[in-house]
Amino acid sequence: MDHPVLEAAVTLSGETFSRVALTAASVGLLRKLWEQHGPLMFHQSGGCCDGSAPMCYPAGEFLTGDSDVLLGRFDISAGIGTGAGQDPKPLEFWMSREQFAYWSHTHLTVDVVPGRGSGFSIESPEGKRFLIRSTLMDWDVPGI
Repeated sequence: MDHPVLEAAVTLSGETFSRVALTAASVGLLRKLWEQHGPLMFHQSGGCCDGSAPMCYPAGEFLTGDSDVLLGRFDISAGIGTGAGQDPKPLEFWMSREQFAYWSHTHLTVDVVPGRGSGFSIESPEGKRFLIRSTLMDWDVPGI
């Protein structure tokens, strides 16, 4: 697995730590998808453990609301690789509030593996899929 290279900006009130990161491989694929589809977003609505697949959509195509939690915000133009620091490419990572109850004590890393994405996730035609890798947090995590 690539080591996390891009940590999300903190979005939960009262927290001072990132809850989600992207590997170099996921940033590379996201930049490619951004060029094809424009602004993107992630939503994690199912799965309870490592290997769960977050869904990647064009930004705004998956409607979020009070039943969702914004876990982090990225700028995928920043930090790594060719083109870093160019025009901002914001990307939000959302999770259903119910799912967050299962994942609240973990740090999530979005990685990429060979295979077909599931559902309507836009990486499917690339022959790759996004995948969650999790690490238990070793500090007290406030509830939301």
